[in-house]
Amino acid sequence: MNIGQAAKASGVSAKMIRYYEQTGLIPQADRKASGYRDYSDVDVHMLRFIRRARGLGFSVAKINELLGLWRDESRQSAEVKRLAQAHIDELERKIKGLQDIEHTLTMLVNACEGDHRPHCPILKHLENGEDNEDLSIHPRKGAVAGLAY
Repeated sequence: MNIGQAAKASGVSAKMIRYYEQTGLIPQADRKASGYRDYSDVDVHMLRFIRRARGLGFSVAKINELLGLWRDESRQSAEVKRLAQAHIDELERKIKGLQDIEHTLTMLVNACEGDHRPHCPILKHLENGEDNEDLSIHPRKGAVAGLAY
């Protein structure tokens, strides 16, 4: 099948299929006499594997490792589990970082009066705030630690 048919069958765009070939994630497709790429059902199966792994957030490098394990019939499931657990650990770190950002933004939004006056703690923080600044709310209304306005 040609690249368009492989893309449709796998759910992976033709552009990404070319990228995966270029980076060595999948082998170069055979070529027809016309010069067009020719993909097999095995290639499509591999592309679906890659699409599912990308859907779970695995990097191309980690997908390459997973593909190697998938192809290795003497693999140990412990290695696959280790790789998946490391990915979960990284996701948890990213989630924690996003929660910290949300917390900071929520405090800044709560400290902003959002009225006709020009001063805004959000802009003040972006201008002068420390990257690791404690932004805990002070007891007085609208005050946020580290924000002078």
